[in-house]
Order: sequence, then C-alpha cells, then structure tokens
Amino acid sequence: MKYMLLMQFSAAGTDFPSIDTWTPAEIQAHIGFMGEVNAKLTADGEWVQGEGLAGPQQARIVRAGEGGAPVVTEGPFAETKEFLAGWWIVDCETPERAVEIAAHISTAPGPGGRPLNMPIEVHPVMSAPPQEM
Repeated sequence: MKYMLLMQFSAAGTDFPSIDTWTPAEIQAHIGFMGEVNAKLTADGEWVQGEGLAGPQQARIVRAGEGGAPVVTEGPFAETKEFLAGWWIVDCETPERAVEIAAHISTAPGPGGRPLNMPIEVHPVMSAPPQEM
C-alpha cells in the first residue's frame, strides 16, 4: 500500500526558529538527515517519491474565476500559521510501517542538532474508487 507522508511546519507550538535563521551547519545536518532517510527507504524498497517544498512566500493559491480563467493570489500570506514543508510517497507492507517511517522523519535535526519533532501526516494513497461505487 502506498502512503503519503506530509511534513507540516507550524509556527504555533514549536520551540525552534525558522530555518532561515539556522547556521549553515544546522541546515546541512538537516538536509543530510533527509538524504539518509531517502537512501534507506530506497535501499529497503519503500521509496516512491518525495520532495522538500519552498516556503509559503513563494506559494500561489489558484482558483477558477469567470469562464475558468485562473485567479491567482500571491504570497506572502501573513495569516499563514502552518505550511507544507515537504512530502514523501512510500510503499509499505502495513500502516504501522508508514507510521514508523513518519516518526523517524519527525526526528530530523534542527538548531543545535535537537530533533524538531515536526508533525508528519500519514495518508493512504487511493489507487482506485471502492468497487461498490
């Protein structure tokens, strides 16, 4: 079964500063950890896909306007308290394994090497609608 793991950043409830204030060594350790996670998932045959995302100041919200024309709202979004920082798609034997991977990703190092303990959402990926539909 495939699962999408979503790394959320929330300014509320965190005790660490935003990544743009970290030292280069702290950023390198964080990115190195993510590389190690991805390499292990690949070696274990569980890696499907994943990426880190730019911050909300580079995001755009798009809605269909009149006649389907895009209506774009540009950042930064002052009201944004949470944003999606990155994602993985993994292919695991059990939901428990997806949760285990998510818990490990949550320990990514931050300032001073302390684990960030960022929330990681775990979503099963639907491959097709249920047969009864």
